[in-house]
Amino acid sequence: MPEVRLIGADGEQIGVKDRDEALEYAWNLNLDLVEVAADARPPVCRVMDYSKYKYEQEQKAKLARKHQNVIVIKEIKLRPKVGVHDYETKKGHVVRFLKNHDKVKVTIMFRGREMTHPERGRDLLLRLAQDLKELAVVESEPLQDGRNMVMMLAPSKQLLKEDAAETADAEATAPPESEAEATPETETEEPAATS
Repeated sequence: MPEVRLIGADGEQIGVKDRDEALEYAWNLNLDLVEVAADARPPVCRVMDYSKYKYEQEQKAKLARKHQNVIVIKEIKLRPKVGVHDYETKKGHVVRFLKNHDKVKVTIMFRGREMTHPERGRDLLLRLAQDLKELAVVESEPLQDGRNMVMMLAPSKQLLKEDAAETADAEATAPPESEAEATPETETEEPAATS
């Protein structure tokens, strides 16, 4: 019979027991025998309510996911010979992404002979960064990556602070739903003029 190192429900060391004795001990307490360290010699088993333990682990994982900050990277693609209107439209998309607290990867795609003038793409990326300097921080400078030139933009700390302040103000000034429902607007009818 293999032996196990038994730990009680309160965390106290009970000692090394036969597997059957450990199962009987857990059975008498109306709890489960759970192997917690299989690699140890002898294996370590603990007496516990397994369903409660599993539930607590799920709650801890859920809480950890809740406090996790997910970083989303959006991508905008441009050409070196982009028109003025197209540039403004793409810039508007970048502004929208930054206001949603997303990072933006701006890519300039070169084709054919455009590869001989990478400075045009670099100038375009730097112009975009200059236009958005209040909203964005350049996280990585323009880098040539094969036929593409890439630059990363992240929302500026000032933008993040302003958005946090706006949401706090909106929550503070919004009336509770119960008050809004309690005071319905009433229209008063004016009497019709008689002649």
